[in-house]
Amino acid sequence: MKLNRFYILFSVLYLLYLIFWWNALPNPLFEVSYSTLLLDRKEEIMGVKVAQDEQFRFPGTNVLPDKYKEALFAFEDKRFWQHKGVDWFALARAMYRNIKAGRVVSGGSTISMQVIRLARKNPPRTYREKFWEIFLTLRLEQSYSKEQILQLYAAHAPFGKNIVGLQAAALKYFDRDPGQLSWAEAAFLAVLPNAPALNNVRLLKEKRNRLLKELYRLGKIEEEDYRLALEEPMPENVYYPENIAPHLLARADITRKGEVCHSYIDSYLQKAVSEIVRRHNRMLGGNHIYNAAVLVAHIPSGEVRAYIGNTPAWGNSRGNEVDIIPAVRSSGSILKPALYALMQHNGYILPKTLIPDVPSRFGGYAPSNFNRTFQGVVPADKALSMSLNIPFVRLLKEYNYNRFYRELKGLGIHSLNRPADDYGLSLILGGGETSLWDLCNMYGGMVSVLRHYNEADGQYYEGEYDRLKLWKEKKVSSQSGDLFVQTPCTPDRAPLSAASIWLTLKALREVERPELESGWKNFASRLDLAWKTGTSFGYRDAWAIGVNADWVIGVWVGNSDGEGRPGLVGVRAAAPILFEVAGLLPVEGHLYKPAEEMQEVVVCRKSGYRASMICEEKDTLEVCGAGTRTTICPYHRFVSLDATEKWQVNSDCEPVYKIQVKPWFVLTPVQEWYYTRTHSDYRKLPPYRPDCEPDRGDVMEMIYPQKGMRVFVPRDFGGRRSAVVFELAHRNSSAEVYWHIDDRYVGDTRYIHQIEVDIPEGKHVLTVVDDEGNTLRQVFQVVGE
Repeated sequence: MKLNRFYILFSVLYLLYLIFWWNALPNPLFEVSYSTLLLDRKEEIMGVKVAQDEQFRFPGTNVLPDKYKEALFAFEDKRFWQHKGVDWFALARAMYRNIKAGRVVSGGSTISMQVIRLARKNPPRTYREKFWEIFLTLRLEQSYSKEQILQLYAAHAPFGKNIVGLQAAALKYFDRDPGQLSWAEAAFLAVLPNAPALNNVRLLKEKRNRLLKELYRLGKIEEEDYRLALEEPMPENVYYPENIAPHLLARADITRKGEVCHSYIDSYLQKAVSEIVRRHNRMLGGNHIYNAAVLVAHIPSGEVRAYIGNTPAWGNSRGNEVDIIPAVRSSGSILKPALYALMQHNGYILPKTLIPDVPSRFGGYAPSNFNRTFQGVVPADKALSMSLNIPFVRLLKEYNYNRFYRELKGLGIHSLNRPADDYGLSLILGGGETSLWDLCNMYGGMVSVLRHYNEADGQYYEGEYDRLKLWKEKKVSSQSGDLFVQTPCTPDRAPLSAASIWLTLKALREVERPELESGWKNFASRLDLAWKTGTSFGYRDAWAIGVNADWVIGVWVGNSDGEGRPGLVGVRAAAPILFEVAGLLPVEGHLYKPAEEMQEVVVCRKSGYRASMICEEKDTLEVCGAGTRTTICPYHRFVSLDATEKWQVNSDCEPVYKIQVKPWFVLTPVQEWYYTRTHSDYRKLPPYRPDCEPDRGDVMEMIYPQKGMRVFVPRDFGGRRSAVVFELAHRNSSAEVYWHIDDRYVGDTRYIHQIEVDIPEGKHVLTVVDDEGNTLRQVFQVVGE
């Protein structure tokens, strides 16, 4: 019975011992924070952020340089590979020396024991603490390999000031990776943890040289290397590495805090783009424009090669710490190419389809073109290259803004977080929000689709508009060696066809802007650059995006706080940066037309629509397959003329057998009024012969005010009400027009049909009658404040 009790007691005690043994060692061994380290694509350091405890401490490396290990063994623990954590001979010798000296003069600690001491944050040196340290060291050797213990020591040893660990020390003292250390540098770092607070450079040098001598005696260093090492100077200052990507480092410190972040950034390109931004920022600062951002990505791989989140602060910060690249800003007209491509893809328009460009009102929304001029009608591709607003609002109205809103998200624009009705038709002119990151994903994704179509025999892939990546992850094999595997998809699941993208990029290569210097167009052509600018309402955001077969470049310029400035427009503020950055990039690839997806269509040369039977001049164009379903030309109609073809007639005034029926290109009166200003070759309809009763339904049209419009009457500085100017378009420029408001005659006009009227607030009826009796009546409302 007593024996059973003994066994039970022994078993319980042994079990408790085992539990204690396996739980005595902390897990994890080191509960510390680490610095965030940002590396470029060549593994060079671009920036460092201190850990939460203000220490420069990096996560340990799996490989320690041989020079450092040999120096460490020679200085700290010669029998490291032989003992089991405790060097009993060295420990006994140290105790003897300490007793003899009456104070602690030697520690006898092994590297393993020092790891335990570092993990326990250097408790007071007492005999009790030493015994506990020995026990934990023996336990450490049971759980970790010798190589792992070395790595733990190298990662957590103090190296003076706020520098912890070999990697941080090699960077801060010598500005290099540990693997590049010389023998003298390795010896210096081996002795430094022994006295990290030692400020006497002479004593540190003596310690280093004694260690070098020992390494030479042990045969670790050749004689010539030994003598050269003795001559190497000691580090005089702590090195502070240049932070060339501060906003990317801040982003890494949020998403990957305490990690070594391996990026795809090209340091050379990053510095060059930063200098371009810095130089333009100085010039823009004269107009109180203080911020800019640039993103450059390699399209075939999706790798971000330059990340300029904002301009550097000059003196007082003006929002320079804000990372603009992921920030949501008003899009301006930078989304127009997406609508153009979608309407091509879905068979709404052809590249040369005429779009009305006249003063327009859509309910309570009255957009205008940036330059306040109108074309009357304009081909769709030219409306895109000139970035005209009214044609694109009309296109969006036809396409449906709810549909466009949904499909933008499929094109990588993830920042639209309000219901589509909140944006309405203004979505195409900056009513929606977007970011530089999303825009580069969208534009770069378009090029990627086209590249893959040509490289993979017409194959489409998912995820094309979400390919940009900052951080190196585990790769998989691919033909080019630098692509992630993508999932193939059928063409009907692709947001845009290769053909629609090709036609869109083709239009963007022909950018025509009055503000643009002609030399830029030649420069863009040499780089095979398709590009687009945008400006938000109130001159708050200036955008410029450019793509070719290899690169996507995104530029934003403005003020972080949203302050608008005159002259802050895409083509003036952002485009110069775009072109200068593009000049740094090698152009190797080329985009090819997706011929298999394109079909030939006969179009009316004047209208750009599919040609009808009566179109006089025709062209053959290659368009998207869906383009074969677009509308037949609505602008050509038959006109009845007399034998001289100078007068319009009808059967009431001319025998039918004498009537000449001719096809004619006809615009509405307002379209015609603007169109003829820039198109002298436009043939107006001949007037009706005096003895013929004209068709009165298509003779004149109001330019201002439009039907149902609310007319605002401002007041001058003296508080007096200003007059309202009414304007009319008439097919017969020499016609005389009589103006009436509320049955009150207010005047007549000829040639130029504009009249200035002083009119009170309220609802009114405008009636105009020409000298042939044609009448137009329109209701409008005048408001004051």
